[in-house]
Amino acid sequence: MRRFQMCLLIVAAVALVGAQTPATKPLDIFFIDVEGGQATLIVTPSGESLLVDTGWAGFNGRDADRIAAVARRAGVAHIDYLVVTHYHSDHVGGVPELIKRLPVRNFVDHGPTVETDERPAALFAAYAAARNAGRHVQVKPGDTVPLKDIDVRVVSSGGSLIQRPLSGAGAANPLCRDYKPLEEDTTENARSVGMMLTFGAFKMIDLGDLTWNKEHGLVCPGNLLGTVDVYLTTHHGTETSGAPFIVHALRPRVAIMNNGAKKGGTPRAWQTVHDSPGLQDLWQLHFTVDAGAEHNVTERFIANMDETSGYGMKLSAQRDGSFTVSNERNGFSKHYSGSAKQ
Repeated sequence: MRRFQMCLLIVAAVALVGAQTPATKPLDIFFIDVEGGQATLIVTPSGESLLVDTGWAGFNGRDADRIAAVARRAGVAHIDYLVVTHYHSDHVGGVPELIKRLPVRNFVDHGPTVETDERPAALFAAYAAARNAGRHVQVKPGDTVPLKDIDVRVVSSGGSLIQRPLSGAGAANPLCRDYKPLEEDTTENARSVGMMLTFGAFKMIDLGDLTWNKEHGLVCPGNLLGTVDVYLTTHHGTETSGAPFIVHALRPRVAIMNNGAKKGGTPRAWQTVHDSPGLQDLWQLHFTVDAGAEHNVTERFIANMDETSGYGMKLSAQRDGSFTVSNERNGFSKHYSGSAKQ
């Protein structure tokens, strides 16, 4: 009898160890509130980390503190790869403070800045000095960020775009017929590093602050990106990005809007995402003050109802394409089945 009980204990222990292996662990994605900028921490089942952008400088190191706190809760002691999508203050400003709190091994970006006035030049210089703490990697479209467990494919960088469709993509996009170009964007936004993240059957896209005309090149006349499970709204939900011809072609099941209380989340951009075919839910990091109730989602899908609380969201994805999104403020979470994939 004792031998039998011992065998059961051994089997249970083996099962417990098996349950903790990278093959069964989720991919965790943390959408950190940096008040209308971006800071997205991705932790792979193997424990590797990818941070996309670092929020703002100043505010007594507020954004770096928030990122470091989330990293600690996720068991992350260093950042394996920091991707800086472009050199605007709400994306790259927090880098010098962040490296005081978390070591960064690899700094990934699109190369030199195109904005050379005094303030943007100083911002870039501060980042360039900070990245000397690790290895610098300049990426171009088609490159990958070499992490275990997941495929992180660069689709835009430095103003250039992929020219060939990603796996399973390439279908003609009928929405292109309604395209009307905007004035050429010569800022850093149009040079954003955009990425498609794939984990088994799960896909998420993050295009930084890529703008209208560049987005067109990714999905017209053929959709080079395909469809996704999760769309992190481009440019925080502003009207010069996130046109129907790309958002509706991506057919996201869930959208995450990394807006601020008074930044992004504009009514037209919000409505485009809200009306996307197949969208199940839109989640917002902030209630958009100037948009009114008709252009904000219901309270349980909003992380911050005021301007400064700093609550974030967490997404945990499985290889079968299923995932769960959780709201840090109110504890509300919702599961999305892999079988519902477009």
